[in-house]
Amino acid sequence: MNVQIQSVKFDADKKLIEFVENKMSKLERFADRATGAEVILKLDKDFEKGNKVATITLHMPGEDMVAEHRARAFEEAIDEAIDALKRQIEKFKEKVK
Repeated sequence: MNVQIQSVKFDADKKLIEFVENKMSKLERFADRATGAEVILKLDKDFEKGNKVATITLHMPGEDMVAEHRARAFEEAIDEAIDALKRQIEKFKEKVK
């Protein structure tokens, strides 16, 4: 699966990019029909809810799945967004059956 990682308003360090790639490779086991994914990491001004926002768009044949999560750390936001995508994939698979 082709994963594009984009960081907005900051430069993602190598450690964060490797973390995203590792998590997305694990997600690929669930989304066996996925053709690609986009991960957008951005800084926001809302410090109370967390200023790190991760948006993951998973491209599937016939449908794109999107999950966005906000947290105080990018790793936490990415984990939560991937968990949301896993739930969406499970619902999608049940619907297809």
